[in-house]
Amino acid sequence: MDAAGLLQEVRACRLCADSLPHGPRPVLQWHPNARILIAGQAPGRRVHASGLPFDDPSGERLRDWLGVDKTVFYDETRIAILPMAFCYPGTGKSGDLPPPPQCAAAWRQPLLAGLPHLQLTILLGQYAQRYHLPGRYPRLTEAVERWREHWPALLPLPHPSPRNQLWLRRHPWFEAELLPALRQRVAEVLERG
Repeated sequence: MDAAGLLQEVRACRLCADSLPHGPRPVLQWHPNARILIAGQAPGRRVHASGLPFDDPSGERLRDWLGVDKTVFYDETRIAILPMAFCYPGTGKSGDLPPPPQCAAAWRQPLLAGLPHLQLTILLGQYAQRYHLPGRYPRLTEAVERWREHWPALLPLPHPSPRNQLWLRRHPWFEAELLPALRQRVAEVLERG
């Protein structure tokens, strides 16, 4: 199947339709020429409404972490955005529900195989880290602390959600050491293309 056909199939997906409280609306950004992959969790309520990935405060923080503006961020030929589930899963007791696993099982491998030019994969949050680094780290903090083990091709990060403000305050090395390296790497990768 060609790239356009695959993307069309994903956007028409209804695998989880019966379990999604707001119905299916797959949100992703993907093009075979992308050199950076952002592997997130699942769209939130605002993203479900707009249909634009990271169209929320998490996206503002993420773009700041990457050192890019919206024009670069939303250029699918440069940056792919593939959450672990493409539809908003609804809200639970302490935030959004986990990404339904059917989505990654059905679509992740074909979409990843269609990204031959990737130079950097950014893993946002525990769900993306468990998928891409299975069994490596029992805690998100450990994965992020050991970021140099996968550098420069893969980078585990906390989710950029405003809910993670306390984590960021408790780990000042993240902003002092990791973010400058991330911004430089992003700039290098984008400059090459």
